[in-house]
Amino acid sequence: MADIVLAELDRLERIIEQFGDRAHCEIIEHIPYKKHAFPIHCLTLGSQQAEAPTLAFFGGVHGLEKIGSEVILSFMQTICRLLDWDQEFIGRLQHSRLVFVPLVNPVGVYVGTRANGNGVDLMRNAPIESAAATKLYCGHRISPRLPWYRGIEGQMEKEAQALCRVVEKHLFGSRLSIAVDLHSGFGIRDRLWFPYASRQTPFGHLAEMLALKENFDRCYPYHIYKIEPTCTEYLINGDLWDYLFDLFVERTAGDSLFLPLTLEMGSWLWLRKSPLHLFSRHGLFHPILPHRRQRIYRRHFLLFDFLHRSLLYPTAWTPLSEQQKQLNTQKALEMWYA
Repeated sequence: MADIVLAELDRLERIIEQFGDRAHCEIIEHIPYKKHAFPIHCLTLGSQQAEAPTLAFFGGVHGLEKIGSEVILSFMQTICRLLDWDQEFIGRLQHSRLVFVPLVNPVGVYVGTRANGNGVDLMRNAPIESAAATKLYCGHRISPRLPWYRGIEGQMEKEAQALCRVVEKHLFGSRLSIAVDLHSGFGIRDRLWFPYASRQTPFGHLAEMLALKENFDRCYPYHIYKIEPTCTEYLINGDLWDYLFDLFVERTAGDSLFLPLTLEMGSWLWLRKSPLHLFSRHGLFHPILPHRRQRIYRRHFLLFDFLHRSLLYPTAWTPLSEQQKQLNTQKALEMWYA
């Protein structure tokens, strides 16, 4: 890849070098592009016990939305420096696991497209159908020349399969796990979405999701996020996290908990401040000005820290008594699905 330069991949590989033997890194897939192949790296930190509480981060699923990758890389750089001296954080990792896949779609990031190199939108690629998702942006199989193309029926792209393998390996065996998938481009407010995106059915851990939200609201009453199920905003076909959550329910025992979250950064706010950036390839999904990028890099660290602590000390939100589950479920139904 000597004649191909991808800044995000170069930065990731330098961070991996800085971690050294304090982290485990593997290349989970190679994605061919022209005469070259881009690696997809997965880096893990902390406990290797399968049941350890696990927090995983995924970025760059949509190549145009590369700010998600850059936020994860910034967070990884911070963690690398904390490991030099922060004994409290080092202690956390003895009882938990962190997983990072910052560049799920490296070819899409390189060429500056939403889709991968085959023209497939990875977040429309899973074998999940939605009866109500009929518009083009919901996912279609017409042509890879059109946006939101789902790919060939019954065939998942290599990038999507790699993401699924990581989740199955590192999260499905955990008794308590959270995945955070970083995107950008929807509205002017940052949203934290949970399943489902394909249907308006309340998902299996609704009571725990509400308890986690209420604990976050209590601890940080002025936080910036709108927390809601994805289906309150739109319905789509082929959502990877719907597919993985259903797979988790099918394969695991009822006493395990898995929360797949999507952090949708409201990039329209950046565009509103600088409308001319609409004429830039990345302007609608990525903060162009350096000071805005730096602000976004640090904006979500509080959320990441809260989620990590919540996995380590879960008594405020799980497990819930049967009565509390019923109360929370009813409250959540009224809040999100009325």
